[in-house]
Amino acid sequence: MSGTVRTRYAPSPTGYPHVGNIRSALFAWLFARHHDGSFILRVEDTDVERTVAGSLEYQLDALHWLGMDWDEGPGAGGNYGPYVQSERLPLYQEAARRLVESGHAYYCYCSEERLAALREEQMKRKMPPGYDRSCRNLTTEQRKAKEAEGITPVVRFRVPLTGRTRFHDEIWGDVVFDNSHIEDLVLLKSDGYPTYHLANVVDDHAMEVSHVLRAEEYISSAPLHMMTYAALGYTPPKFAHLPMVLGPDRSKLGKRHGATSVLEFREQGYLPEALVNFLALLGWSLDDKTDIISREELIKHFSLERVSKTAAIFNHEKLKWMNGVYIRNLTADDFARRCEPFLQKNFSAEKIFPGYVRQVLPLVQERAKLLAEVPELTKYFFSDRLEYDAGLLISKGMTAESTRQALATAKERLEKLPAFDAAALEAMLRPLAEELGLKTGQLFGALRTAVSGETATPPLFQMMAVLGRERCLRRIQEGIQKLA
Repeated sequence: MSGTVRTRYAPSPTGYPHVGNIRSALFAWLFARHHDGSFILRVEDTDVERTVAGSLEYQLDALHWLGMDWDEGPGAGGNYGPYVQSERLPLYQEAARRLVESGHAYYCYCSEERLAALREEQMKRKMPPGYDRSCRNLTTEQRKAKEAEGITPVVRFRVPLTGRTRFHDEIWGDVVFDNSHIEDLVLLKSDGYPTYHLANVVDDHAMEVSHVLRAEEYISSAPLHMMTYAALGYTPPKFAHLPMVLGPDRSKLGKRHGATSVLEFREQGYLPEALVNFLALLGWSLDDKTDIISREELIKHFSLERVSKTAAIFNHEKLKWMNGVYIRNLTADDFARRCEPFLQKNFSAEKIFPGYVRQVLPLVQERAKLLAEVPELTKYFFSDRLEYDAGLLISKGMTAESTRQALATAKERLEKLPAFDAAALEAMLRPLAEELGLKTGQLFGALRTAVSGETATPPLFQMMAVLGRERCLRRIQEGIQKLA
């Protein structure tokens, strides 16, 4: 690479941070970090009607959680601010004025009612909807008459009616559009706010953005943007339009496919490093076999050459599997720290004191795929009473009476056991099963259900040791009473 790499992510405060947008941001972040460049955060808040209160905070929170720091932008400062578009309106208005004066744009006085009627008529005739350029060639007198009526116009770009516009995309190669298929889109609205088409061109130039990495859906807008760059005398950045992210049914990723907001994944107990790893593989690959890649390795190896043109499929099951891998690789202390908010949400504070939690959590770390699963996997460690069907105590080949007798004998021996650790429990209980004429699975199954209320748990002896003698004896007695 020659020159300084400067990429940007420009979220709109119109909703929650969608994984498709965050994937684009991640690729821009990785590209900047790989080239020791700058990653810029710019807030595109010019769509006032669709703005959702608090959504910008959600966007920034998601980036912070994923560890995607920015070098310039809100909270970070920088030499190219302000980094909020509503604070840059004079720049767009000046650019629009220049485009009109140079003949590359024109004022349009059409009302919303006329445009709606036009679209309706076009649809009736099965024509592609679009502006009919009725204001494109108004005379000075006609424009003055419109303004005398108190109409505040919008500014539209004057697209050439013939010829072609071509540009080079870093992923797709040379892309060519017939100008006859490009609409005279609005650049500046009547309220003085720009549309995306003008604002992104003005800002990317002013902020010296070198590479624009954005979703494939914007490739159809790129010819208009290239014309706008040329009309303003700007040198355009390099473009890389990233492949779509689709659901498993190959339709646009949406709510029907499950969680799509980054913060939903956090609430479900996904680790940020797992989600970053997964998102990086939506349209990019290190090779044809590697799935688990650290953040450092992603930065080291990321390149646009490895970005695919094929749409990426968002597979929730693969993400969950990947999250399980990352959970298993956490240290015991780190796993406990990350589980703490989920435990606090489900259990009273006096039940989850740190020393006890540090004993409990290693027993389920291998089984957990989501942090939000941990309260369910560990509930019998933090509950005073167990609710379960007495029939679960009775293993195959046993009766209620034989199970009751086995539990009573086990309780008697456990009361006298000098040490109540995993090794001592195993040394006593294995021979006891043989002594009672039972298979180990029959005795252990009854004990497991009695002390936990579950039929599938972590290893029995470790679980009982963590629960402690007093709690185990009380629960075994309750099991005996259930069978009586």
